[in-house]
Amino acid sequence: MELEKIGGVLRDPSRPLKERFRAVFTLRGLGGKTALDIMLKTIQEDTSELLKHEIAYVMGQMQDPAAIEGLIDIPNGPKMEPIVRHEAAEALGALGKDDNIRASLAKALASKELPVEVEETCSLALRKLEWSKSPEENLSANPYDSVDPAPPFPKEYSSDLGALLLNESEDLFLRYRAMFSLRNKGDEESVLALCKSLTEDKSSALFRHEVAYVLGQIQSPSSQKALLQSLHNETEHPMVRHEAAEALGSLGTPEIHEELKKFTGPKVPQVVRQSCEVALDFVDYNQSGEFQYANTLNLVQSCS
Repeated sequence: MELEKIGGVLRDPSRPLKERFRAVFTLRGLGGKTALDIMLKTIQEDTSELLKHEIAYVMGQMQDPAAIEGLIDIPNGPKMEPIVRHEAAEALGALGKDDNIRASLAKALASKELPVEVEETCSLALRKLEWSKSPEENLSANPYDSVDPAPPFPKEYSSDLGALLLNESEDLFLRYRAMFSLRNKGDEESVLALCKSLTEDKSSALFRHEVAYVLGQIQSPSSQKALLQSLHNETEHPMVRHEAAEALGSLGTPEIHEELKKFTGPKVPQVVRQSCEVALDFVDYNQSGEFQYANTLNLVQSCS
């Protein structure tokens, strides 16, 4: 019953998006098939591409094979927004070695009119699945407990990670591996290399969006300038600006709060505007002393 009430919050378009986002993460924490079914129904019916994209991300992170059936056709669905198709493809890569996953990703890649961000995501997911057949050992440790679209390099990897990250002619999967190795190191030099790639890369919006995501995980004050530059850049792909906004929300300084508010007007692309609204809620949460961000269970219980 409470899961259905949480689902009611998630599926209610009249509720503030920040409440619906909190419902997504509440369902993630509760888990199970009913939670997955509620999230999948929202992907199929809702109009917010940001919300649908976030649900697909969460379904991959939950690591429940029951999510595969609902996600399997989304990368091939031309009526679904590219950012949602991308996230579904990435989620399928996170969910493992099922032959149906490989077939779905390969089918998407065979499409003649595949958006580039979806194409790159499907290629990366297939590369990760291929890598997982004979994974290397002694990988650098991920301190963030996330399921990533590419593995880091082994700890003993001796090449210049920053140079590999910035090399636009290099294989994208290897650049992703360098990205996650630098993320895992998380020192100042690594953060600055990531910032440089965010603001200077010209090769791939998907790549830049993932850089913004890992900067949000690291939460280094040194990344604020680069993330703000990305958010303010009106020629940047909205997918990158959206991820920069959410990363800024994780930093949560008063200056960032004021900057995010500048991008909540009706002329801002929807996915960027809504990301700023969600990021502002996360800043408020961090400053409020609330015990838990994913608080929708408490909300529906208090209304009973």
